[in-house]
Amino acid sequence: MLTKIWRVDPTAGNLEENAGIQEAATYIRDGELIAFPTETVYGLGANALSDNAVKKIYEAKGRPSDNPLIVHISDFQQAERVARSIPDAAEKLMKAFWPGPLTVIVPAADAVAKTVTAGLKTVGLRMPKHPVARALISAAGVPIAAPSANLSGKPSPTEASHVYEDMNGRIAGILDGGPAGVGVESTVVDTTQDLVTILRPGGVTREQLEAVLGKVASDPALKDKKAQPKAPGMKYRHYSPKAPVELVTGGLQELKQAVTRAKEKGLTVGVLTTTENANAFQNLADVISIAGTRADLATVAQGLFHALRRFDHYDLDIIFSETFPAEGIGEAIMNRLNKAAGTSRND
Repeated sequence: MLTKIWRVDPTAGNLEENAGIQEAATYIRDGELIAFPTETVYGLGANALSDNAVKKIYEAKGRPSDNPLIVHISDFQQAERVARSIPDAAEKLMKAFWPGPLTVIVPAADAVAKTVTAGLKTVGLRMPKHPVARALISAAGVPIAAPSANLSGKPSPTEASHVYEDMNGRIAGILDGGPAGVGVESTVVDTTQDLVTILRPGGVTREQLEAVLGKVASDPALKDKKAQPKAPGMKYRHYSPKAPVELVTGGLQELKQAVTRAKEKGLTVGVLTTTENANAFQNLADVISIAGTRADLATVAQGLFHALRRFDHYDLDIIFSETFPAEGIGEAIMNRLNKAAGTSRND
């Protein structure tokens, strides 16, 4: 299959009338796969109402079929096609954070393809903020099911070039709307229980959620390897480059010591680090990949997957990574790093 690429300026007006978006929307209606930018990462989209179309997502990604997908909508009216009902907590969060990087778990409507929900009676629902994503969904006229547009297990794509690396020849096309802004996937919350529960930390922080709802809980599966996760994309190891990743707690000196010990053993070493610490590894590590600055962890979230993907261009034995405070956006960063290292419950 020839994978087309349409470059779209997200700042242009009348995006629904853009020729590339119109063509991509036709592919969606015809049951094909289109990768598109969101404010978090690039998504791999199919008609969420078609089992046959959604099955192609699992095939293209090599994704286990018991791993549910998030459905993306372009307006609030479209939610009625996907949700059987909207809990009060979900409605409050929608009004506060949509469009944006928040997915709410709600009871699923019968129209949603069973391959989307993976047999569950609930579905993850999100309204992305990226104008290209919204225009595509609106032009297609159907809700779009979309996980991240990468091969299963690899770091999520934050640029169209990342999608092309993984999906060229596997999908109909890629809408290139520039780099993603947030850089880590949406926060996923279950609103079907009495106490709203965070199933996956992401672009909307715990603190922001609690400012709207008060106390929220965390899914035990985020810390307990024996617990069964409920969120899309949380059941299996994810975000991993080819070389093993080891997280180093402590600070700069502990990270330098870990690299030094590995080099003494003759290993080829990569380091995932930040602007403040990069110079410390110039004559020590074989490959240095900078995610962002510790002074602003939002930059680390934005650059994390790009930094992890960069290591795959080199033949490395091991990758060492800085760690970050698990507060605010740092909670999402550490969730992704733990999964990349296989140290979370999702390995």
